Amino acid sequence: MINKKHLIELIINSLQHDLAKATMAAKEAHAAATNDQSVAETQYDTLAIEAGYLAEGQSRRIIEIKSSIKIFKNMLTTLTLSESNSMVANIGCLIQLAGDEPLAHWFFLAPSAGGLRITLEQQHITLITPQSPMGEALIGKEEGEDIDIGFSRKLTQDYIINLY
Repeated sequence: MINKKHLIELIINSLQHDLAKATMAAKEAHAAATNDQSVAETQYDTLAIEAGYLAEGQSRRIIEIKSSIKIFKNMLTTLTLSESNSMVANIGCLIQLAGDEPLAHWFFLAPSAGGLRITLEQQHITLITPQSPMGEALIGKEEGEDIDIGFSRKLTQDYIINLY
């Protein structure tokens, strides 16, 4: 069994690394947007505007990452994710589909940071949120239950082989 506490610690570390990279990128974009050489020379010169949009996007990303870090730190302190076996897929559950078992791949139903990938104890874990197509298909399901997942006009069918 995968240690959920250790998994959440790895998630927080990964998010902190992403935060450092995003902070650096935001500083660089802000510097480019306010640099004297970025001043438009013609009406078609949009370098400063583009750098401003990039800086704004990076700032939003920083806010999202900080929020995710706070959420996962809260999960650690209130770790009711104890290694108890959950009967129904919900936030904090590790889920493995039959088609993913040979690949040693799991899904962690998380409150945020969907898409983040972690490797722990030779198991590959992808974070998914309840808002994602995969999360919608899994939430509330039980071990052994069939699921239908719609991805860009394609329906994939599988079933839950492990849930805890």
